[in-house]
Amino acid sequence: MKILTTPRLERCIGCHSCSLACARLVHGRLSWDMAGIRIASSGGLSTGFEARICLACNPAPCAAACPTGAYAQRRGGGVIVRKKLCIRCGDCAHACPVGAVYLDPGGEPFVCLHCGRCVPYCPHDCLEMKEVGGGPADKAAAPEEAA
Repeated sequence: MKILTTPRLERCIGCHSCSLACARLVHGRLSWDMAGIRIASSGGLSTGFEARICLACNPAPCAAACPTGAYAQRRGGGVIVRKKLCIRCGDCAHACPVGAVYLDPGGEPFVCLHCGRCVPYCPHDCLEMKEVGGGPADKAAAPEEAA
């Protein structure tokens, strides 16, 4: 299994290309509110930027907090999102320890699915997909579904 990582974030110029690629390619609309990855200043232009992405927790607190099963544990860490089951309660966002689940103005949650579709859009090669997992806990997770 692969997860999205930010091994060269010191190169980030804050262009938000990754966020816009996520919103457009994964969620079908070009909107800042629909991105699973967010870029923010880490204190000012001279101090660089930070990426706020799902850390692929295993077990995932957001999945445990979801009352409908819309967020389910992904094999190896992170979550699978079943949008049709979501009631927009926001429990997933409140449970995330790093604030990586974003609620749009209507309360719909968005989180990094570790699909890697944003990676080629980073002009400074800050992002990459990394192979992880393979342990016994990974095999006991729920089956994956498309977002």
